[in-house]
Amino acid sequence: MSLSTLKRGFTLIELLLVIGIIAILAAIVIVAINPTKQLGDARNAQRRADVNTILNAVYQYSIDNNGNLPTTITTTSKIICKSGLNIDCDTDGISLNVLTGSYIVALPADPQSATATGTNYTIFKSGNRVTVTAPGAEQSASISVTR
Repeated sequence: MSLSTLKRGFTLIELLLVIGIIAILAAIVIVAINPTKQLGDARNAQRRADVNTILNAVYQYSIDNNGNLPTTITTTSKIICKSGLNIDCDTDGISLNVLTGSYIVALPADPQSATATGTNYTIFKSGNRVTVTAPGAEQSASISVTR
């Protein structure tokens, strides 16, 4: 047989072996990256920032009003209503519309579980201390800030 009559190429076994190795490596990379955990961590980071933003706005209001907190904040933990709504949310939640405009552009909402009317962040006061929490935190995280 001459070399010109032989055709060079890959056998089926070689192709299947390479495809199998690539599939195994792809599976390892996907498990190592874990996009679900990464997305949950990103949403939790946003929740932490939002909780601090709300609390900072409350205390800026307090500083400008002789140490008085917004009157809508109660000693019972309630959901914060979204800003700019023309509904009465005092029965199910707390309106912090006094903060919007001067202290915060708009009240931040939970990146995943906010509703049409609620931010899914809760707030309550105990004495002069205010606590804002994010009950929708993922991956067993507890996001709560008290000042």
